[in-house]
Amino acid sequence: MKIFRLVFLSVIIVLCAVSCGRRSHEGQQTVRRDSTVYRGGVKAGRYDGYGVLTVGASVVYAGQWEKGRREGRGVSYRSDGQRIDGLWHADTLLSGTIADSAGTYTGELSRQGIPQGHGIYMAADRNYYQGMWNDGQRSGFGFALSPRRHIRAGEWKNDRYLGERLHYTADRIYGIDISRFQHDVGRRRHSIDWPSVRIVHLGTISRKRVSGRVDYPISFCYIKSTEGSSLRNRYFHSDYAAARRQGIHVGAYHFFSTRTSAAAQAYFFLRHSTFRSGDLPPVLDLEPTHDQVRRMGGPTAMFHAVRTWLRIVARRTGTRPVLYISQTFVNRYLPYAPDLKRDYNIWIARYGEYKPDVHLIYWQLCPDGRVRGIRSKVDINVFNGYRSEFEEFLKNEAVR
Repeated sequence: MKIFRLVFLSVIIVLCAVSCGRRSHEGQQTVRRDSTVYRGGVKAGRYDGYGVLTVGASVVYAGQWEKGRREGRGVSYRSDGQRIDGLWHADTLLSGTIADSAGTYTGELSRQGIPQGHGIYMAADRNYYQGMWNDGQRSGFGFALSPRRHIRAGEWKNDRYLGERLHYTADRIYGIDISRFQHDVGRRRHSIDWPSVRIVHLGTISRKRVSGRVDYPISFCYIKSTEGSSLRNRYFHSDYAAARRQGIHVGAYHFFSTRTSAAAQAYFFLRHSTFRSGDLPPVLDLEPTHDQVRRMGGPTAMFHAVRTWLRIVARRTGTRPVLYISQTFVNRYLPYAPDLKRDYNIWIARYGEYKPDVHLIYWQLCPDGRVRGIRSKVDINVFNGYRSEFEEFLKNEAVR
């Protein structure tokens, strides 16, 4: 909010007899000291009660005084014309309301009348923000709501939304995603000790706020089933059955190829995967390089193929597939497909501190986690919500 980045200067003020209220005409005096004039209540030689202080032709303050200091409600104007209906204590402006054609701010203020601390801003276009401010900009934890009910809760810096910084505890819902690489390590083949699997490390790629010991149960597991229209994960069916026996919610994912028909890929995935009632929704793993997208014919052609795959798989499984994409993909390509961003849940790979600003269902928070019972490094994921939200997600989005 650059409109708040102005140095506070005391200028013309409208007297606010209604807002601030006069105590009494008794003791009303006019006190002059050079160009400074005070008109209002005086007690024991000091300004007290309602009074107006002017310097030259400009009113500095109109409001309540106590023992010579501004105390209580008062009104002033900034040099940019912004009115401040404020609360003062010990001659210091603490909080107030500032309104103009762009919107209204109500909250804590600096001595100069700049939003500082906690405050609420309601824009004229109905965008809403409640949270922390620094030097007139959203900075710190805050909550924003757009007219379309899009919610952003998390940390802000210099008026830019960074995202939610998760606090990792045993209360969150964790999962893993695996492929043949959790079995084939170098030239050796390893089995997964499914009765022992628990997450014991959240990786080292990004900083994380973790409370307590990392020893989390695995609530969900996605297993790679197919890639393109010819590659299969030979461990899919055995891992699928073993995970289900441990009470883990299981889902299948397909790695999208830019070189073969989307319809052929969809039917190949459906033919070689298992989908039982209550399973997690299927996932389309989209990781094309920029050159691969170009060779497909650009983003428009790519998303035409993606929609074909999604429609076929949704029709057969009875539920919406989830899109697995990276933050780079979101930034570079998703603006070309606003319908997908609007209508589909996102599973994102983003190895930073802050939760991404998308319609998030899963967040792959690291590729180098450790799981007891698995020899290799493992992708660790967290569900966007807690137990009640997870149960609701399964109820509404699981395979029929």
